[in-house]
Amino acid sequence: MLRITVTTEEESGLCPVRSILSTVTGKWSSLILLALEDGPMRFSAIKRTIGDITQRVLTENLRALERDGYVTREVVPGPPVEVHYELTKTGANLVARFIPLVTWAAEHYETVQAARQKYDAVHGIAGPTVAPSSPAPSK
Repeated sequence: MLRITVTTEEESGLCPVRSILSTVTGKWSSLILLALEDGPMRFSAIKRTIGDITQRVLTENLRALERDGYVTREVVPGPPVEVHYELTKTGANLVARFIPLVTWAAEHYETVQAARQKYDAVHGIAGPTVAPSSPAPSK
């Protein structure tokens, strides 16, 4: 098992694993990467695929993913001008590692939901506080 020990806040900024994981494990980044799994997409298609993401948040996440080398952005001259986003080899390699996690999540969704409901009932918590009540999209 890989163990990473960070003893100070200063050192945490230098941790290479944390540096990489902070981008790819965000709420939206993994969904964007998974949306691009089947090939290049325009901004509006990514937004439609993901659903409840705002334009600003999608733009910020795409820029971060492009900066880290997971996604390329290509401007296709118009009219109309089109912008396509596509996984790089590094991005595709990362998505291939997400697939088992997504599969696991889909297979264990009901079990996790039951555990949440049990916990909430025992602790007097009303409703879903951690995740939505519908399963994640399957890929």
